[in-house]
Amino acid sequence: MNISLRTRPPTVPAPTAATDLPDRSTHISMRRVSKTYTTGDVPFTALDEVDLAVRRGEFVAVVGPSGSGKSTLLNLITAIDRPTDGQVLVGGVDIGALTENQAARWRGRHLGVIFQFFQLLPMLSLADNVMLPMDLCDVHARRDRPDVARELLGSVGLADHTDKLPSQVSGGQQQRAAIARALANDPELVIGDEPTGNLDSASAASMMALFDTLVAQGRTVVLVTHDPQLAARAGRVVRVQDGSLGDGTGGPR
Repeated sequence: MNISLRTRPPTVPAPTAATDLPDRSTHISMRRVSKTYTTGDVPFTALDEVDLAVRRGEFVAVVGPSGSGKSTLLNLITAIDRPTDGQVLVGGVDIGALTENQAARWRGRHLGVIFQFFQLLPMLSLADNVMLPMDLCDVHARRDRPDVARELLGSVGLADHTDKLPSQVSGGQQQRAAIARALANDPELVIGDEPTGNLDSASAASMMALFDTLVAQGRTVVLVTHDPQLAARAGRVVRVQDGSLGDGTGGPR
C-alpha cells in the first residue's frame, strides 16, 4: 500500500470566479453564498454573497482578522454549517442539501481536517488515533488498517512513535500525527484551522513543508491561518473582511 504518497493527476490553472471554472477542475465552488445568524431578534451576517472557486490540487490560505468570517467559510466548506442563501459545491456535491447523516458520511470519506489543538484522543496510541477514521467509515480492510496507520505515521516522520500516547510526544509530533489521521481515508481535500497556531517556530516550519508535500501529491489544501509565513507558501491567499472576500482572492501567483 502507498496511500499517503499517491500522486494525483495534474491540474489546470485556476480562474478566479466560480462560474469561470470547468467542472472537471473545480473542487470547491461557492456561488453567492450568505450566512446569517440570529441572536434574539438581531440578525448578524457572517458572510455576504461570497463567490469563491478553488481548483483541484490548489493550496489556498484564508486570512483575515478575528470575526471576519473565516471560520464560517470553513464551516460551510466542511458541511458543518449550511448557507442561508447560495450554493456550496465540493467535488460536484451540493453539500448544503445533505442531511446531517449524509454530511457526516461525506466528511468521513472525502475530507481531512487538521485542528489547531490536534484533537488526538489521549488514551489511544498515535496508531490507534490514525485508525479511528478508518474504523468509523469502514475504510480499508480491517486487517490492513494497522499497516496503513503505520505507513501514514512513517510518511510524516513518526515511524518510531506509532505505539506512543499523545502525551509521550511533542506538540509538533502530535500535529504530525493529526495530519496522518486527516489522511487516513485518503481524502482529496484537506482543511486546516490554524494548524500551526499552537506550535513553536521549528515545528511550524516542519508543518509547512508537509503541506507543500500534500499539494505536490495533488490534494486540495485550504488553511485558515494568521501565520504570514504559511500564507506566503500558498498558491493563493483569500482575504476575508467583514464577511466579504477582499483583493487577495485572485489566481495563483
